Amino acid sequence: MDIYKLHYPETITIDDDANYSLAIGFFDGLHRGHQTVINEAKRKAEELGIRSAVLTFDPHPSHLFGDGENKVGYITQYKEKARLLSAMGIDALFIVTFDWALASLSPKQFVDIFLKELHVLHVTAGFDFTFGSKGAGTMEQMAALSDGAFGTTVIEKVTDDEQKISSTRIRELLSKGNVEETELLLGRPFRTVGIVVDGEKRGRLLGFPTANVMPEKSTVLPANGVYAVRFTVDELTYEGVCNVGVKPTFHDPSDRQAVVEVHVLDFTGDLYGKEAFVDWVGHIRPEQKFGSIDLLVEQIAKDKKSAQEILAARG
Repeated sequence: MDIYKLHYPETITIDDDANYSLAIGFFDGLHRGHQTVINEAKRKAEELGIRSAVLTFDPHPSHLFGDGENKVGYITQYKEKARLLSAMGIDALFIVTFDWALASLSPKQFVDIFLKELHVLHVTAGFDFTFGSKGAGTMEQMAALSDGAFGTTVIEKVTDDEQKISSTRIRELLSKGNVEETELLLGRPFRTVGIVVDGEKRGRLLGFPTANVMPEKSTVLPANGVYAVRFTVDELTYEGVCNVGVKPTFHDPSDRQAVVEVHVLDFTGDLYGKEAFVDWVGHIRPEQKFGSIDLLVEQIAKDKKSAQEILAARG
């Protein structure tokens, strides 16, 4: 998959005369609703005999508007998003920098610059996609603004038990630790990607060594607690039990940022500095403070057994 980074007004074209069927949106999470939009764009590309593409934005608009005070965390960071799109068979990914220059474009300017100039022959988006200054442009307007240069397809609301599948809903589920329902909406387990960093090595002293995974900034994490996970490194996948939180038995919760610690089952070796993938499979319990180290060790052993049972049941 080819990846192009565009930045208005400096970089708005690519050195390629290919024609595209384009799915457009932010697509945070690439959940089942997003997949419906993207797969339709891919189907249209096959029908027209042209390349399939996705156009998205970086950063999320909430990181720009309102001085970023209400900025959302990312369900899927860009590297993982690109990996998933490539696995879906998408030919090209356009990442457009979302800044004030872009946000100031009128709907017509946006269409002329980012769609017509990129040789787009068809655009697919969700029913609620808006574009241009203050989100004034709608898909109905896009069809008119195309002046016949490209066709459009609007994907209606994708639901699950009559509720819209949305990134907002997924963030709410994760804030409650509900990784099981999150998986249903995503169509795959929720994944955290990060680098294994040096930790306090307290887990090793307790008999349960852990890999401390440092995700990218602004990444959404599940609610503090203990989870059954699958842990992938060097293209090999292991079972694990993961604690995300502030380790209240040892630290003041009000003065700590959440960390992701995975006790990888049946693994020996050095993981430091490696990229790791944590797939969250099942919630075991909330994070809690223990009155003694012995009680903590006893609970960790129970958590390990619970994780093994959950993962065995999931196959």
